[in-house]
Amino acid sequence: MEKYDIVIIGGGPAGLAAAVCARNNGIDSILVLERDKELGGILNQCIHNGFGLHTFKEELTGPEYAHRFISQAEELGIAYKLNTMVMDISHDKVVTAMNREDGLFEIEAKAVILAMGCRERARGALNIPGFRPAGIYSAGTAQRLVNMEGYMPGREVVILGSGDIGLIMARRMTLEGAKVKVVAELMPYSGGLKRNIVQCLDDYGIPLKLSHTVVDIKGKERVEGVTIAEVDTKGKPVPGTEEFYACDTLLLSVGLIPENELSGKMGVEMNPVTSGPKVNESLETNIEGVFACGNVLHVHDLVDFVSEEAAAAGKNAALYVKGEDTETPGGREIILHPTEGVRYTVPGTINVARMRETLTVRFRVGGVYKNCYVSVYLDEERVIHKRRQVVAPGEMEEVKLTKEQLLQYPDLKTITFKIEDE
Repeated sequence: MEKYDIVIIGGGPAGLAAAVCARNNGIDSILVLERDKELGGILNQCIHNGFGLHTFKEELTGPEYAHRFISQAEELGIAYKLNTMVMDISHDKVVTAMNREDGLFEIEAKAVILAMGCRERARGALNIPGFRPAGIYSAGTAQRLVNMEGYMPGREVVILGSGDIGLIMARRMTLEGAKVKVVAELMPYSGGLKRNIVQCLDDYGIPLKLSHTVVDIKGKERVEGVTIAEVDTKGKPVPGTEEFYACDTLLLSVGLIPENELSGKMGVEMNPVTSGPKVNESLETNIEGVFACGNVLHVHDLVDFVSEEAAAAGKNAALYVKGEDTETPGGREIILHPTEGVRYTVPGTINVARMRETLTVRFRVGGVYKNCYVSVYLDEERVIHKRRQVVAPGEMEEVKLTKEQLLQYPDLKTITFKIEDE
């Protein structure tokens, strides 16, 4: 059985950034396992720009951003296997995988970094009435068809869901000559970045209908049209508000789900809100030596933050392998408590004794809040009170906590995150 210090599952932006950082922190024995035929993950089909503003201080396309990290990985001599499917990871970190060259094989790892990304929620989860005609695609599938395979899914398009991929595909289909008739969104707010609403819908005159959903799909062989209707506060269609749109294509951008079948099978504890692993300040799961980062942990809006988080996971995995993360024993677990508008936090617990000097806590809110404050309480004492013009579910928020600050509260039990009016 082959042995590696660190095995990384996934060769997308998270896996590559983790590998590069682990290598730069003194680990030579690293293997990246990627199921696709090339490294880069989902970025390879994201040919629009807007990537890299935080990481490289310039605007790049998805493939350009991926190439920067692929080049770094290759220059550092990091080993990787493509077209390789990981079948199982045991509790003691034995990875079972398969590909055409090696067949079924096992690898023993001292540390494992989970970086499998996420997948799109499918039509089956939506319970839309109608037959199963051709012409219904997830937005990501349509993106791959147009940008990588050179196929146009259709000419008259309705999009359900206003996630970032759906918004970007509204613009992409328009630029390729299709007519995007409407984007319908079940929630009373968009799930995408504000800049994507402006650049992808407003600039092209594409209407966005909030609190609307598809209630019927017409057509047996091919989509002939869809009916959308307004929904009430409980998400139920309001009778009499139905509108029919003739179209040959329906794109679904109705949410992303972290790809965690492997994680769950090996016994990693999951956060029911994010559908990703519960992690501590080192991005380590409940299984010692197993770390998680990127969209497999929680769905990000910007790839720059994926890379930043993955670099932290790579560094912490390197310290774990070298035995340096236990230099400061003791300390105890402090729970991070999201409440009053904050849906979750990553990480979910902190051990101050093992924490770095600064820790970035990322979270999302559960609704649109205007002229509000992002507040952090150490037990009962409020220590952060940041005024914000608007916070929305489509944009990830972050707060930085310092070790120096937390050490001033030796009996600290809970760190609470909330949205306040004043």
